[in-house]
Amino acid sequence: MLKALRPLAAHIEGFIDRIGALTAWIALVMIGLVATNVVLRYAFSFGSVWAQELEWHLLAALILLGMAHALQRGDNVRVDLFYARYSPAARRAVDVVGALLLITVAVLFIGFSLGYVEQSRSISEGSPDPGGIPLRWLVKALIPLGYGLLVLQQLAQLVRLLTAPLDGAGEAGRV
Repeated sequence: MLKALRPLAAHIEGFIDRIGALTAWIALVMIGLVATNVVLRYAFSFGSVWAQELEWHLLAALILLGMAHALQRGDNVRVDLFYARYSPAARRAVDVVGALLLITVAVLFIGFSLGYVEQSRSISEGSPDPGGIPLRWLVKALIPLGYGLLVLQQLAQLVRLLTAPLDGAGEAGRV
């Protein structure tokens, strides 16, 4: 039954890849914005609250949208001191438990953040600084979105873990 979900897992991972490509562009835009703000501030004594806030908003988007892609690619930090010595079955068990724990934490973050986002939207929260970015709830909405992507990625990873053969020494879920 789980093998029937492999194509869905592949579609989810493809979607996460596209989000990862988007975060690469966000990083590039953010680097350009920071460089421009630094040059304007120190060379021309000109600064913009809006542009400075945009840096923080782009950083939030980069982190919240990129964490599922980083996890998918294995760019996260894992302590391999014990893991490397485990049998493939033990590694799979650790990976499955880790995925289930991460899904649990991500679902909690989604649940807790929805009220936070709704409150911000209902009052049309904007920047408290003159000239700042309005509609702050949009950047806050990245919290449940980012953790939702994390849940999707971990569900796809669980499908891969539970349907892959145990013959390899690496992660059972990687294809």
